[in-house]
Amino acid sequence: MTEEQYRQQREQMVEEQLERRGIRDPRVLDAMRTVPRHLFVPIDCREQAYDDTPLPIGYQQTISQPYMVAVMLEALALQGLEQVLEIGTGSGYQAALLGRLAQKVYTVEVIPELGQRAHAMFSQLGYENIEVVAANGSIGWKGAAPYDAIIVAAASPTVPSSLVAQLKEGGRLILPVGNLWDQTLLRVHKRQGGELQTETLGSCTFVPLIGEEGWKSRAFSA
Repeated sequence: MTEEQYRQQREQMVEEQLERRGIRDPRVLDAMRTVPRHLFVPIDCREQAYDDTPLPIGYQQTISQPYMVAVMLEALALQGLEQVLEIGTGSGYQAALLGRLAQKVYTVEVIPELGQRAHAMFSQLGYENIEVVAANGSIGWKGAAPYDAIIVAAASPTVPSSLVAQLKEGGRLILPVGNLWDQTLLRVHKRQGGELQTETLGSCTFVPLIGEEGWKSRAFSA
């Protein structure tokens, strides 16, 4: 498939999967028209790169459905000057989008091979404002805290207190919370004085967040 054909598929993805479902943030739509999602999936999945579905990327991980990525990014309401923490680099696709929406992105990945693969792709594409950190993201990453926004690409049983602590007052945290059968996407807004306002954005399905403030293993508990 040619680059022009991939570009046409991105346009179709944005129109049919995002705009028709209510995604309105023009910066999010522009980023998703621009970032080549097909380069972030395995070669044998590239013909499905712009389909309305998650795809496997190895190591029991997935690249999320484009619509779900757009929902999460729109919920962050980024203006372009923010410092963002992403938990779960995975393929690197969402971090690449964040790199077009924020000033600086720190993305944490616990699986070394995925982090290295994503870093190589960022370098290839010239995304210079994304830093990949090899660490367990369930406790965030204190290295550049506090953050204007935090986004988590794996499901936790509760909202990790470490992530809340690393969020600036006025900042937003987007994450899925629940178990294998029942997950809810939440937006947690940290008000002045540290007060938390939590909104429900809908149901979702993500791989588990493994670690100290996530799940102890890849098998969910009820």
